[in-house]
Amino acid sequence: MLSVKVSPKFQVVIPKEIRESLNLSPGQQMQVVQYENRIEFILERDIGELEGFLKGIDTSFTRENDRL
Repeated sequence: MLSVKVSPKFQVVIPKEIRESLNLSPGQQMQVVQYENRIEFILERDIGELEGFLKGIDTSFTRENDRL
């Protein structure tokens, strides 16, 4: 487990091995989520990267009678 220190400006540095494994680049956007007693960073991906991620999903289902 790696640790980081919060600076006086409330900044942290993401350790190099994590930056490299996630292919992070300067200026990349992330969402920050507080979950119980921890902070999670979620990478924002370009919409083009999502192309085809639902390929093969089963879309067959029975609709309720009051739905179109």
